[in-house]
Amino acid sequence: MEPRKVRASIGTAIALGLVDGRAAVPPRTAYLLTYHEGRCSSNCAFCPQARGASSKNDRLSRVIWPAFPAEEVLSRLAAIGESGGLGRICLQVVNYEGAFDDSLSLITRLRRSSRLPISISCWPLGEDLLRKLRGIGVERIGISLDAASEEVFERVKGRLAGGPYRWEEHLRSLMDAVAIFGEGMVTTHLIVGLGERDIDLCRIIQDLSDLGVVIALFAFSPVEGTALEGLAPPSLARYRRIQLAKHLIGKGLVRFEQMEFDEEGRITDFGLPPPKILSAIGSGEPFETSGCPDCNRPFYTERAAGPLYNFPRPLREGELEEARALAIQIH
Repeated sequence: MEPRKVRASIGTAIALGLVDGRAAVPPRTAYLLTYHEGRCSSNCAFCPQARGASSKNDRLSRVIWPAFPAEEVLSRLAAIGESGGLGRICLQVVNYEGAFDDSLSLITRLRRSSRLPISISCWPLGEDLLRKLRGIGVERIGISLDAASEEVFERVKGRLAGGPYRWEEHLRSLMDAVAIFGEGMVTTHLIVGLGERDIDLCRIIQDLSDLGVVIALFAFSPVEGTALEGLAPPSLARYRRIQLAKHLIGKGLVRFEQMEFDEEGRITDFGLPPPKILSAIGSGEPFETSGCPDCNRPFYTERAAGPLYNFPRPLREGELEEARALAIQIH
C-alpha cells in the first residue's frame, strides 16, 4: 500500500505553499520525512522520534514536521520544483516495520513527478537494499553515525541506549554505500557535544574522508522529552574549531596525523601555518551548513535568533570576524 501521508519540514511546507508563512531563510532542499503514527523503533538518546522519548512525534531535532497528503506534496513539488529555489529533495526515514517499502514507494513517485536529485537519510542497510535505492534513482544516501567514537555511540545509539544499532554495522554499511553510490555520494552526520573529545572527532573525520564519505556536522541541541534533554549544547568556540578542522581535513589541506592535541584531547595545533588557516577561514565556507549539495537545513539545531552554529547562507562580515576569532582560539 502506498503511503497516504508524508511529513515536510515547516520551512519546506512554507516553500511549497502547504502552509502560510515566511521563512527567514528559505530551504534550498525540500526536506520530507516518512509518516508513521507510532515512534521510531530505534532509541537514539538525542532524538524526539526515539522509542522512549516523550516529545511530540512531529519533530526532528528542533524542527516541526507537519503531515500532509502525499499526493498534495508530490503535486506541489512537480509544480514548483527548481523554479521555487529548490535544488534537491531529501527523504528522511524513521525506522519502523515497513519503512523501507514506504521509502521505495515515495521515491518512485517523487522520481516520476520531479526532476530534482533525491537524497535519502536512513539506517544502515545491506548491499541488496542499497542497490535497490540506487536502481530507482536515489542519487545520494546518508547513514548517520552521529557519535564520533564507539564508546559514545554505545551510550547514545547502541546497547546502552536500548537501541538496535552497532558501530561496526554503521561503518560497514557506509563502506558498502560508497562502493555502490560512489565516493562523495554518501553522507554521514556527526554531532558535536555528545561527550566525545576533539581528537575523537578529528580522527573519525579523517577516517571517513579517506573512505570518500561526506560529513555533515551538527551541534548537539537538547530537545525536551528526549533522554539527553538536560545536556548542554557545545560552546560556540569549540564548535567553530571542529568546523574548521573538518574543513581542513575534508579539503585535503591537512591530515589528522599532523594535528596536535592536549592530554584532554582538545585541539592545540591545526597542523598548518597561520596564513593557510586564515585563508581557509576567509571564505566562510567552514562555518556554513555541510552535507549534500543544496542542503542548508535552516535552523535545524539552533534558534533563528541565534547563535547560529551552522550558517544556512553566506556569512556577513561581522559574523565572519566573530567566527574567525572563535575558531583560532586555542587552549
